[in-house]
Amino acid sequence: MLGSLGQALKVGDLRFKLLFTLFMLLVFRIGAHVPVPGINPEALNQLLSGQLFGFFDIISGGAFKRFSIFAMSITPYINASIIMQLLTVVVPKLEELKKEGDEGRKIIAQYTRYGTIVLGFIQAMGMSVALGKSGAIINPSFGSYLIIAVSLTAGTAILMWIGEIITEKGIGNGISLIIFAGIVSRLPSQIAGVGQELSGGIIGAFNILLFIVIALAIIVAIICVNEGQRRLPVQYAKRVVGRKLYGGQSTFLPLKVNAAGVIPIIFAMSLMMFPATIGSWMSPESGFNQFLKEYFDFGSALYNILYAVLIVFFTYFYVAIIFNPMDVADNIKKYGGFIPGIRPGRPTAEYIDRVLSRLTLAGGVFLALIAVLPNFVIDLTGVTSLWFGGTSLLIVVGVALDTMKQIESHLLLRSYEGFVK
Repeated sequence: MLGSLGQALKVGDLRFKLLFTLFMLLVFRIGAHVPVPGINPEALNQLLSGQLFGFFDIISGGAFKRFSIFAMSITPYINASIIMQLLTVVVPKLEELKKEGDEGRKIIAQYTRYGTIVLGFIQAMGMSVALGKSGAIINPSFGSYLIIAVSLTAGTAILMWIGEIITEKGIGNGISLIIFAGIVSRLPSQIAGVGQELSGGIIGAFNILLFIVIALAIIVAIICVNEGQRRLPVQYAKRVVGRKLYGGQSTFLPLKVNAAGVIPIIFAMSLMMFPATIGSWMSPESGFNQFLKEYFDFGSALYNILYAVLIVFFTYFYVAIIFNPMDVADNIKKYGGFIPGIRPGRPTAEYIDRVLSRLTLAGGVFLALIAVLPNFVIDLTGVTSLWFGGTSLLIVVGVALDTMKQIESHLLLRSYEGFVK
């Protein structure tokens, strides 16, 4: 892999793409340390010390707890993209734009940008008002709220631009790489905490070794599931056009085991954080907060069970949105294809739907296990300095695989040896 990367750096345009991507990620990391004006750091650290905001801090690479201009990270863009995907199913005009090719996708992308700014400003204004009531703003007033909201929204817009320009001129998916860089940026501080864990002697060293072995096994499982697919054979009938014979070849329809990616986990986590968000607006001694503390605490049995059920549900929900078996069956029939042993048309759609449902169940259960497993691993080993959530691992491994494949494709075009022999 390192040898192929060295070859990649010798190719002019590929070297430019790699260096440009690294430079833009460096800009992202510098911006993560630029503070928003008017914030009281001590009061902010005390307010954000709980588990409630842990996920947002991981995604933003620590920018959330520092409350820099990139504190909201790319979250509004992700939310806007998900909303647009849902609307393309509901709104006929958006569905027509999606089928128009590149021009339609450009218009939908523009709508997503507008939605990102609107959602980002609403979220930033809500955060500003909440911080003002909590005493984390030095001089709370409408002007202060507006300055903070505009700063945070501008930071999100800059990240959106960085992500898109990386996708266009760099290597890999820009938005995914920003999230990847934010998560990986926490590694140095976590590795520094290993020294404290090792101070526990042989037991501490054994726990760290056990943790690393389990983490590597989880990463291997994520790679296998992400790359896993069920290939349905498709046979195309022979047809004569003029004096030429077309068709007759065999191919396959790939159905991924984890077609939904990390979207179900993000949906489920947002819903699971909603009760804690409501509780933060109430008195700590209220009955609602007492119930959350006793039965719905982060890592409790009820929390993990409900979390896993929601992940499986949202996996089915999201796959149903992004994949329509009837459309796939119609396209196969349109070009004279059929699945051996299955009649074209509706029987083919029902067969694809049946296979997809089983794959989705396997993918949903796997996502649920990956999401809740880190809690049990921490309880088993007692290691907290190297903590990575299931969502973080899925994102890091998925983005690394995707970027590696893109670099490999550039190398193969130039007759260089790829990463995988």
